Amino acid sequence: MPSARSPPDSSHPSPNATPSSAPPVTTSLPRTTHPIIVISTTSTYTNTTVNPFAAAATNLFNDLLDKIPLPRWASYTIFVGGGLLILICCLCICIKCCKRGKKKKQQKKKDEKINLNGVNGKTTTALVQPDVVDVGYGSTKQQRGRLLYSLDYNAAQSELTVGIKQADGLKAMDLGGSSDPYVKVYICPDKSRTCETKVFRHTLNPIFNEQFNFPISKSSLLKSTVVMQVFDFNRFSKHNIIGELRVLLCNVDWNHVMEEWKDLAEPAKFEEEILGEICFSLRYVPTAGKLTVVILEAKNLKSMDVGGSSDPYVKVQLALDKRKWKKRKTSIKKKTLNPYYNESFTFDVSFEQIQRVHLVISVWDHDAMTRNDAMGKIFLGCDASGNQLRHWADMLSFPRRPVAQWHNLLSAEQVNSTLTLKKKIPLASKMTF
Repeated sequence: MPSARSPPDSSHPSPNATPSSAPPVTTSLPRTTHPIIVISTTSTYTNTTVNPFAAAATNLFNDLLDKIPLPRWASYTIFVGGGLLILICCLCICIKCCKRGKKKKQQKKKDEKINLNGVNGKTTTALVQPDVVDVGYGSTKQQRGRLLYSLDYNAAQSELTVGIKQADGLKAMDLGGSSDPYVKVYICPDKSRTCETKVFRHTLNPIFNEQFNFPISKSSLLKSTVVMQVFDFNRFSKHNIIGELRVLLCNVDWNHVMEEWKDLAEPAKFEEEILGEICFSLRYVPTAGKLTVVILEAKNLKSMDVGGSSDPYVKVQLALDKRKWKKRKTSIKKKTLNPYYNESFTFDVSFEQIQRVHLVISVWDHDAMTRNDAMGKIFLGCDASGNQLRHWADMLSFPRRPVAQWHNLLSAEQVNSTLTLKKKIPLASKMTF
C-alpha cells in the first residue's frame, strides 16, 4: 500500500528540486544578501587607498615594535616616559625665559624711577662708573694685569738700571686659561738695545727678579722713555703681547730708587718696526761634537726693493769667545717676503766649546749691483736672553733631538751693540807661542 507524502515545505526546498521548480522567494534571498557583501568589500578598499601614508606609518611602527626584544606594554611605557621628559624640559625652558624677561622689565622700571636731582656726589660717581664686569675695552687692571718694576740711575757711570720684579693678574692668552709670560725692555727713541726676561710657563703671576743695565747720558735720559712689554710666549707662532708700560724718564725723581706697581696698558701701535720672523731648529750631539742648524722658513720680512719685495737669504755664523769663527749661508729666494728654505748646516763644535759659542742668524736682501742689505738679526748662546736663551737651553737639555722655534728679528744695530763681536779668530798656524 503506498504511503502518503506530505506536501513539501516552501521554506525548505528539496535538494533534488530543479532550478525551474524552485519557488521565487527562495531565489530572491541570496541575490539580496550577496550585493551587501560586495559593497562592504568595495568600501574597505576605497578607505585603504585614501590614507596610504598613515597605513605605511602604522606598519612601520608595528615592525619597529616587533624588533624590540621587549613586551608591547614595556615599549609603550618607554615611549610615554620619553615624551613626558621632553615636555617637562620644554616647560622648564619656557619658565626660565619668562623669568628673565620679567627681571629685565623690573630693572628698567627701577632705572626709570631714579631721580638724579636728589643724589649726592658719591652716589652719582657710583652710578656713572660702570661695573668691572661690564667694562670690556679699556679696563687694564682686569684685562691685562699689572707689573712691579724699579728704576735707578747711576750718574757717575751714566748707566740706567731697569728692574723687572714681578707681574700679577696677567691676562690669560692660552686656551687653558693661563699664559707663558716674559718681559721685553728697551729705551726709546734710541732703542739701541733690547733685553728680555726668562719665560715662565703656565702662570699669570710670574716672579722675574731680573735687572738690565742701559748706558745712557744724563742729557739723553731726560728725553727718553722706558718701554716694558709683557708677551705670551709661543714656540711655533707669533708671540702675543699682553700689555705694556711706558715711563717718561723726565718725570722721575732720581734722588732715590723708584719702585712701584703699575697697571699694564694697551700696546702702542707706533714706533715698533716689524722686521719679520724666522723659524729654525737646533740639534746638538755631545758625543760627536756636531751642531746642526736647519733654517726652515721666514715670514713677514721687511720690503727692501722698489717693487715692494725682497730677495732674502739667511747667513748662519758661529762666534767663539765673541770672535767670528765659522759661517754658512742659504740659497737666495727671489721676490718674496715669506721664503721657505729647509736647508741644513752642520758644524764641528766640541762640548767644551759649546759653552762659549754664539750662534748668529741674520737675514739679508741680495742685490746684484749694490751691497747686500741686512734685514734682521738675532743671536743665541749661553749669555743670550729671553726666547733666544730658552731655545739654546732647550737644545742643550735635549741632546740628539732637533728643537724648532720661531724668533722675532731684531735690527742689526741692536744685536751688534749687545754682542760686540771681534775680528775673526786667529788661525793656529799664525798664532805666536
